[in-house]
Amino acid sequence: MLLGHDKIEILHLPTPLEHLKNISGDLGIDVWCKRDDLTNLATGGNKLRKLEYFLKDALDQGATMLITEGGAQTNHGRLTAAVAAKYGLRAAIVTEDEYPGEISANLLLDGMLGCDVHFVKDMETGRQAVIDKYTAEGEKVYYVPMGGSNELGILGYVECAMELDTQAGELGIEDATIYVTIGSMATYIGLLIGLKECGSKLGLVGVNVLPYGSAGQEEAELRKALNEYYARIKEFYGRDFGITDEDFVVTTAFIHGAYNNPVDEVREVMYYLARKEAIIIDPCYTGKTFEAIVAGARSGDIPAGSKVIFMHTGGLPGIYTKHHRVELEMELMQYMHIED
Repeated sequence: MLLGHDKIEILHLPTPLEHLKNISGDLGIDVWCKRDDLTNLATGGNKLRKLEYFLKDALDQGATMLITEGGAQTNHGRLTAAVAAKYGLRAAIVTEDEYPGEISANLLLDGMLGCDVHFVKDMETGRQAVIDKYTAEGEKVYYVPMGGSNELGILGYVECAMELDTQAGELGIEDATIYVTIGSMATYIGLLIGLKECGSKLGLVGVNVLPYGSAGQEEAELRKALNEYYARIKEFYGRDFGITDEDFVVTTAFIHGAYNNPVDEVREVMYYLARKEAIIIDPCYTGKTFEAIVAGARSGDIPAGSKVIFMHTGGLPGIYTKHHRVELEMELMQYMHIED
């Protein structure tokens, strides 16, 4: 039990903490990768750690169906569908996005998992209409928030922080700095609370990929959102975990103007990691976070010899979405040698 809440054990934990020898030698820093992309349902990803806690809460309430929301290509939705399938529940995803014109990437996997995807015009009214539809059909619906990001959703990464602290200590890198993506914020805040709870020496940097404010105001708006989220967490658990605004070490330098946009620099580091370590990252989340590490090492913002842990949160299907796939195909056609 963690902070008063149980979970259903879905995952094979701990996930590996892998040394990236080739990248380390090339960049002049000591780079490790926490392989949360290797969690074991439906191609894996960080959301499964959160879903262990949501699943327990849902089953305790007698739920027969999980409903969540996100973008059309939501990784969280795909993994919610996976958990539902594994435990005999129905699942549905609600998205305000337009239908992309093809069933690919996460949408393809959603269908394979038997999950309904509802494309709605307005999230507030659309979400409730979908919940009402399935309730009328006799389902007991449990709603999982976007990204699994609420007060309960942090627990998976509170636990992960403690797991990672133990692994880092065993490997002699207990003073390393973790780099992790900030999207809907639960993974980042969960790690921060977990590191505080176990008195870890590990540092934490959040790389924001989801714009929270207008141009020039991204970091201020992100900090506001993080402080508001943390205030809800303190109220929910009835305690202060000792986190102040100064503990939120974040960067908004790698948003590249928009969420989930094709970016040349991000694709370059995707190729770099694949060709040096045979690890695949995605263009929306992990690609931008790994870019922060590479750029920091090359500029000297991350000093030579520093120890860095890259949190690989999954997202593999993202490379198969049309707007990213087209760019990748054009650049990688040079490797196709076709005889006449």
